[in-house]
Amino acid sequence: MHGIVPAANASLPAFLLFSAEPLAHLRLLDIAIIAIYFGMVIWIGIYLKGQANTSEEFFMAGREMTAWIAGLSFVSANLGSLELMGWAGSAYQYGILATHWYWIGAIPAMVFLGLVMMPFYYVCKTHSVPGYLGLRYGKGASSVAAISFAIEMILMSGVNMFAMAVVMKVVLGWDISFSIIVSSVAVALYVGLGGLRSAIFNEVLQFVLIWGGALLVPILGMIQAGGVMGLKKQIMHNMQTMTGGVAGDSYFHMWRDLGSFSANPMGVHWSGIVFGLGFVISFGYWTTDFLVVQRVLAAHNLRAARMAPIIASFFKMATPFIVILPGLLGLVLLQNGDGSRRELVGEDVVAACSMTGSGAVADVAGCQAAMSKTSLSAAAQSKVLAGGPDAELHSYNQALPLMMVRYLGPGLLGLGITALIAGFMSGMAGNVSAFSTVWTYDIYKSLINKKGSDSHYVLVGRLSILIGVAVSIGAAYLVMHAHGIMDYVQALFSIFVAPLLASILWGMFWTRATKLAGFIGLLSGIVFSASLFMWVKLTPSALASVALSPDAKPMAENVFRALWAFLFSSIVILVISLVTKARPIAELDGLVYGATKLPTEEPVPWYRSEYTWALLVVVIFAGLNILFW
Repeated sequence: MHGIVPAANASLPAFLLFSAEPLAHLRLLDIAIIAIYFGMVIWIGIYLKGQANTSEEFFMAGREMTAWIAGLSFVSANLGSLELMGWAGSAYQYGILATHWYWIGAIPAMVFLGLVMMPFYYVCKTHSVPGYLGLRYGKGASSVAAISFAIEMILMSGVNMFAMAVVMKVVLGWDISFSIIVSSVAVALYVGLGGLRSAIFNEVLQFVLIWGGALLVPILGMIQAGGVMGLKKQIMHNMQTMTGGVAGDSYFHMWRDLGSFSANPMGVHWSGIVFGLGFVISFGYWTTDFLVVQRVLAAHNLRAARMAPIIASFFKMATPFIVILPGLLGLVLLQNGDGSRRELVGEDVVAACSMTGSGAVADVAGCQAAMSKTSLSAAAQSKVLAGGPDAELHSYNQALPLMMVRYLGPGLLGLGITALIAGFMSGMAGNVSAFSTVWTYDIYKSLINKKGSDSHYVLVGRLSILIGVAVSIGAAYLVMHAHGIMDYVQALFSIFVAPLLASILWGMFWTRATKLAGFIGLLSGIVFSASLFMWVKLTPSALASVALSPDAKPMAENVFRALWAFLFSSIVILVISLVTKARPIAELDGLVYGATKLPTEEPVPWYRSEYTWALLVVVIFAGLNILFW
């Protein structure tokens, strides 16, 4: 283990450097590990190019993936750098409450997708979730879903770019723009060449690298912290200075303190976690977001498609040990060069307290105002205003790279950086491949050119990847002004995913849902959710109305906004459906429960049944929530 020590950067070209000194520098072994990784992912894209000539091969990987390959890709597409860095930062900010997004915010929905929803997606052979809406509600709903999804994927891709640039800035001192462009070119190459098949195979490789590289930090950190009890004791001691009356041990309980908005660091109530997160955001993402559903649709048969999310759920339950734990460790183990505890803040505070070349705060009054709204200790605030080598503020988003620099030496640091690069590649590749499919099928083919050849649509798909990457670069700069990466991401989900879930559930389980209701319900739900978001942005006091409490933090606001958007869309769909004419039952075969004859499958031994493994997932899930109550 070694401390955070600035390293010389004179050997790097000037355009690679950031204004601040890097926290570490890579040795030859570290550089070799990263170079080998980049070489491997580009080689995979070139190798698989010959197997991505038709639209079915390019966009759906030929529907040839096994349950294990589809399952690992399914969870890896969600384990990007924004997950690794964003949730580590959220754990530093909110404590173990961030784990809810991995357990109640994922597991029930993943099991539901595998057992209940996959038969419809798979049997109707849809190429996308907007494609299903087109079959169920018509072109209007499909177009709204496709356009909103394309916008969401571009913004999400920008998050991944920014997250990777933060790593390079913090660890190596590289210029953010340079990091964004270089990494984006690599992703555009291998996804553009090999399509979804290339993305899936790279995601499996990245899954292994992420676990191998990211697991080192929590292991070494837990040893220094003295185990779970030692970590808990130190967090309780450090959090005594926090404002708002939140006890230090609240950072270690998932459910105990959710009966009151003011009793937990997130300022959230259990109703928001259960209904806003556990139902709306969770089911909305895992069962309707084409980024992850696309991976399961690539399975070679229905049983494999059902098993893939269930296999993925086991790994999803274990992910907090490499994502959440480093953030908790950062609360006690991050140190400045003088040995004092390093405290992190939001990106907005970092921007307000930016320093001049002489090491002094550029806008003292603005910096003071920004810091006064945080739990930053008085000693840390004084140090920032006084300037000097230890005065620079770091954001929540930088918790994981700061921990990596602290604990990983030569070779291991290269492996850790490669794990984060792999996470970036995984997240961004998933975004751009999903964007390419939806753009080509649901926007270009549906609305612009219906009579193109198969090879023409493959060409359009490849070009859309380049365009998507280019636009995502612009979106990356928007994230720099967000309070935290995951606050930004969850805001996107509450705007786009919540209304989409309402449209799909009503359409899939109610034969009476009509074409007009699906279209208006989806469109008005997105507008309603976006309006709530802007209301709070323009009138901060509105937070108490949207999130039901003035004590709510941005993450709590997101879960309640998602809940209100879902309810709004549901009411619109219900009312309009009751006053408009429904489609005949005969036309709903393969689209709605009660009107569909599901395919029969060959019986298998109990230990190979998806229902057996789903039951095991539920038992482990319940046990974990009780253990960390």
